[in-house]
Amino acid sequence: MWTLEISREALKDTGKVERSHYAETVKRILAILTQNPFQNPPPYKKLEPPTANFYSRRINDQHRITYTVHKEEKVVKIVRMWTHYE
Repeated sequence: MWTLEISREALKDTGKVERSHYAETVKRILAILTQNPFQNPPPYKKLEPPTANFYSRRINDQHRITYTVHKEEKVVKIVRMWTHYE
């Protein structure tokens, strides 16, 4: 099991997630991240610099969950849970 840490920015995003019809999708993705942040499918994307060591998974066409993985500590830090293409 991996531990999830939620950033302050991601916590702010939770209200938007809860008001959307994507709340279950986000919960499913977070559950996958606690099991294996590198599980494929569903696909994930390693982001290019300047965000090296950042990954993202689609919520929908517009929004993504962005996170970092700390392998030694088995921690996944959720950076954002909503905004991406706005």
